Amino acid sequence: MFEFPKFSAHSVKNDVLSGFTVALALVPEAVAFAFVAGVDPMVGLYAAFIMGLLTALFGGRPGMISGATGAMAVVMVSLVALHGVQYLFAAVLLAGVLQVCAGLFKLGKFIRIVPHPVMIGFVNGLAVVIFMAQLALFKMPDATGDLAWLQGDALLLMVGLVALTMGIIYFLPKMTTAVPSSLVAIVFVTALVFFLDLETRTVVDFLRSMSGNDNATLAGSLPSFSFPSVPFTFETLYIVFPYALILAAVGLIESLLTLTVIDEMTGTRGRGNKECIGQGVANMTCSVFGAMGGCAMIGQSMINVNSGGRGRLSGVVAALALLCFILFTSALIEMIPLAALVGVMFMVVIGTFEWATFKLARRAPKKDFFVILLVTFVTVISDLAVAVIVGVIVSALMFAWDHAKHIFVFDSINEKGSKVYEVNGPLFFGSVANFLEFFDAQKDPSDIIIDFKQSRVADHSAIEAIETLAERYNKAGKTLHLCHLSKDCLALLTKAGSLVEINHIEDPSYKVADDLLA
Repeated sequence: MFEFPKFSAHSVKNDVLSGFTVALALVPEAVAFAFVAGVDPMVGLYAAFIMGLLTALFGGRPGMISGATGAMAVVMVSLVALHGVQYLFAAVLLAGVLQVCAGLFKLGKFIRIVPHPVMIGFVNGLAVVIFMAQLALFKMPDATGDLAWLQGDALLLMVGLVALTMGIIYFLPKMTTAVPSSLVAIVFVTALVFFLDLETRTVVDFLRSMSGNDNATLAGSLPSFSFPSVPFTFETLYIVFPYALILAAVGLIESLLTLTVIDEMTGTRGRGNKECIGQGVANMTCSVFGAMGGCAMIGQSMINVNSGGRGRLSGVVAALALLCFILFTSALIEMIPLAALVGVMFMVVIGTFEWATFKLARRAPKKDFFVILLVTFVTVISDLAVAVIVGVIVSALMFAWDHAKHIFVFDSINEKGSKVYEVNGPLFFGSVANFLEFFDAQKDPSDIIIDFKQSRVADHSAIEAIETLAERYNKAGKTLHLCHLSKDCLALLTKAGSLVEINHIEDPSYKVADDLLA
């Protein structure tokens, strides 16, 4: 399970510099999501450190960054409000156990059933969510304590610094790729604000405005071990289990989809089941060290990959750098202008959004384009897990509807006078109604043959349809034969037990027989 980072002369520099860049971008995200969950900022920062470090070492996708995320924070807030932070830690512990079990039982492979339109809607929705989250940084508390948009010179300075940051990130790689352009942009803009004494909001300003504490700081100590202080009773399990199940599902869905996106970007393949275990171990560790838990972060993962981070070392460096910020250099990190981090995240939005979506409106099937828009919309108004589940269900229903129309039956009379029905297309829950309409038990001759050579019996609904057909012909006093059933179809009919008896001769109960088993 454990895989120590592999070093090479080329990768070390890229991973270290990209990891340091990611650490800078993690700070405001971790603080913001901690406030969303209703916990202390340090609980979010500790989660970013623990999740980032352990998933970098134990996870299944080198280069992917994990930490405290908004998708999980919105689930946590009601639990914290109703029962307190200790119950949150207990829920995160149980969620970690469920995620490890998912990995051990190889459930990570089910991410393969997510259709490509759902994937496009996923990344587009996240791009929109990331963009909208950055807009909140263009606001600050007014005299009444409410958030209001920046005005006048303050807004112009903010927009100018954001544009400068984005310009450096865009143009610097055209001249040199020796250092990550995002890191250069953050350092340059921070130095510019400091030496020119520009009046713009910094990380510490954001922290203090969110907490309402003018003395708030990022300085902290090492997290300490403490098992969740909750009673070990069925009542506690009844409270935390629903939250743990949702947290585990949301965390795995976001992590595995992010893994797939990074796979496509890098041309490599991560290991989904190993990532489930890595996420679970990290969340279990978070719970006993007073952290809020989390999952993969597509924004920070994009920063890492775009900055050259490909190996596990980049995630390790990001986590350790974040810890160093908390322990030793919080004063320096607090100086970073929010505009620099907003500029970095805006470039992430541009890189994340699938701009080819607009071309797909003309080229792709309308149903696929509808799924893209649906998943994007649900991601923005609800959350990722709901959006992906809705997208998969809608895609499956549309697939079933299309294939339900692809069943045809051709009839003829053979030399013995028997009527032969040749079935073409899959027989499953969506097509059984159309299938039954092709047969007329009252008008057909006394001997009927249904040939499944060009069809497959796919599910229990299909078996029920065959039984219904057999009963119709049995009541009419006519004999029904089934032929050319594949082995898996025959196995389904055999498992049906009393519904349909499978013999090499005519069935005395339902008048169903198998003449050919090819």
